[in-house]
Amino acid sequence: MVKPDISSEIMVEDLIKFYPAANGFLNSRGLHCIICGEPVWGSLRELALDKKFSEEQISILIADLKALVDSESV
Repeated sequence: MVKPDISSEIMVEDLIKFYPAANGFLNSRGLHCIICGEPVWGSLRELALDKKFSEEQISILIADLKALVDSESV
């Protein structure tokens, strides 16, 4: 199965499934992806907006997450 690109529209469930390190990364920024052992519903953007992130903050978050994933694949 091909990994989906990390974007604001990636579903949280897919993000955690294909990029497990994203869970800790997002938790450290106040975005909890797993509640009661299950991924939250919705997209990464929806999760961030629910926590009052601005569009600019979401863009930075995605760039930082991509950098983390890229550094782990080396």
